[in-house]
This record gives sequence, C-alpha cells and structure tokens, in this order.
Amino acid sequence: MSQFDVVFVLGGPGAGKGTQCAKIVEKYGFVHLSAGELLREEQKKEDSEFSNIIQHHMISGSIVPAYITCALLKNAMVNSKSSKRFLIDGFPRNRDNVDEWESRIAPLVNFRFVLFSDCDKDTCVKRCLQRGAQGSGRLDDNSTTLEKRFDTYLKSTKVIIDTYDSSRQVQQVDASKDIESIFSQVQIIMDDAFLHKS
Repeated sequence: MSQFDVVFVLGGPGAGKGTQCAKIVEKYGFVHLSAGELLREEQKKEDSEFSNIIQHHMISGSIVPAYITCALLKNAMVNSKSSKRFLIDGFPRNRDNVDEWESRIAPLVNFRFVLFSDCDKDTCVKRCLQRGAQGSGRLDDNSTTLEKRFDTYLKSTKVIIDTYDSSRQVQQVDASKDIESIFSQVQIIMDDAFLHKS
C-alpha cells in the first residue's frame, strides 16, 4: 500500500526549484525534501560513513551514488510527522537514481509526476553565481563547478526528464520568468493534480 504522495522536482542548477518548492509547501502542505540539502547535511556530520564520498562528488560536480541519496530520502519520508505528501527536489538525476528508487522506495509511494523547471543555461548560471556571491555557503556555487554541474544535468538528468515525459509523467513550467509568474504556472498544475481530484 502506498503511504506517500510524491512529486519529483527537476531542472538545471539555478532553475529555482527550491524557491518554488517553498511556495508549494506553504500553499499545499507538502514536505520539501531537497536531495542536495539532505546530502549537504549528511556531509557535515562528523560521524557519517558517507561524508567523504559526498564531499568528493560535490567538489567534482558529479552525482553522489544512488544508494546514499535513496537511503537519506527514505529515512526522511518515514520519519516525517507533518505530512505524507512530498516534493523531492533534485532527484532522480540519472538512471542509477531511478533504478535504486524503483527497487527500494517505489513500492512505498504513489508517484504523481515530475515538475520540470525549464530554464536556459545562462539564466541558471547567473542565478547560482548571485547566490554564491550572497554567501549561500554551498561548495558548488562557483563558476568552475557550475559548468560541470550543468554538463552533468544535460548528460544525465535531462535524459531522465525525457524518459518520464515519454510516459506523460512530466508537468513543465517556464522557469526563466520571475518567481510569481513561475508560481502561477505551478499552481495550475498543483490545483489540477491535488485539489480538483480526490
């Protein structure tokens, strides 16, 4: 039996996924699970068996092994007290992520769709560099790592989005616009999926 409703939130680095997730949480009562944030928190734990592996992948701009990310996501969902509806931001990012999700977590969830924040590279990079300049504290908000992250996104994550799209499981928004314009698009999708249907 599915315990959890899940929406994957995907898009390039700097596409505004976290910003839109915060607005969805406020309006629709979802729990926002950022795969990147869970990994960053885990990396900072001195007693974590995964810390060094995560740090290596963050600095190189590559994707953390799927078994680590899935373990953190599953733990966060199972331990959530506030809601059984989840936005999973920044996951799945490659085929390994999908395979690990399907084998370990899919039986527990009612997967609804991918919310895809579509945004051009220049806008995404500019947003990330501004975020870094404002002291985001993220190891990966610098121009060198951003190039690698965007390449990884195009080679791996975009393929996953296309895979879900081929089975009509993608809802796309134009994320190059301002925050409120993007959220207007998001609300139409969320209202249709969660308010107008039981």
